[in-house]
Amino acid sequence: MLYYDLKAIFVKNRFMKKSKFYFLALIISLLAIQTSCIKKDDNWIPNVYVNFQINPNSTEYINLNIIGGYEYLYGGVKGIIIYREDMENFRAYDRACPFDYDVHGSSVVVDSSGLILVDTLCGSKFIITDGSVLEGPAKRGLKQYRTHYNGEYLQVYN
Repeated sequence: MLYYDLKAIFVKNRFMKKSKFYFLALIISLLAIQTSCIKKDDNWIPNVYVNFQINPNSTEYINLNIIGGYEYLYGGVKGIIIYREDMENFRAYDRACPFDYDVHGSSVVVDSSGLILVDTLCGSKFIITDGSVLEGPAKRGLKQYRTHYNGEYLQVYN
């Protein structure tokens, strides 16, 4: 009788070990499938530290002296475009297009009208007043940085 009890326990333990192994293998397989199906978000632009000040009324930034003016500055992922909406408000956009930010040679520039931002590679177009998509393969607007203007200095930060 003791022999049969020990045999039953041994068989049960062996079955439990196999069950745990198969269960663990199933969980790992499901996780692998789940992560492989995750599509990269088309607005995934890396966060980089941005915090600087400029005097937009100085001659160094002459194009920002007027409403509707813009300047290209260093910073962000591929540079920053500062746009002056009115006497008190500014917009700051990263020059990285949400569609192809990681492709060498792509960047967003202001077109000749001064109202549209265009990616030099994929051709996506964005409205300069809010960074939203006008047309193109990009589905999301440009990454914006915060701005604070105290009447003399403009701070751009995230």
